[in-house]
Amino acid sequence: MISTPEIAATWREQLLARRNELRGGSFRDAAVARCALVAVADDATSAADRGTVAELVAADPVLRNFPVDDSRALFEDNCNRLANDPVLDCAHVLRQIAKAVHKPAEADAVVRTGIPIGGAAGACGPAATEAVRDACRTLRLAPERFGL
Repeated sequence: MISTPEIAATWREQLLARRNELRGGSFRDAAVARCALVAVADDATSAADRGTVAELVAADPVLRNFPVDDSRALFEDNCNRLANDPVLDCAHVLRQIAKAVHKPAEADAVVRTGIPIGGAAGACGPAATEAVRDACRTLRLAPERFGL
């Protein structure tokens, strides 16, 4: 997964510049679901790691367009679903991500928002990278566009 600080900083600036365009519920649902997908990608993800990602979701300046409690509840719901029934509920989480598929700017922002969050939480192993690829495919975006 892309991990260079320069690229992450550039993406962050671009997202912050477009923050007011990213106010729709479909963007929120997709971005939070994408973070959850990466947070539980590794079966060994601890509760502390999941909590770190939850804090990063709550603190993210783009996702702060939405009530923090709502974003956190969505994140926890998606994580719980993935932990309880990974196969069935992965489909649910991917449907949440797919809410942004018809809005290219939002789809791109979903991936770009989640990469710094996942990277900051240490979620950059092979399973997390594959989870981001799944999100890209769901959003009909080329994973290579994001360095995957």
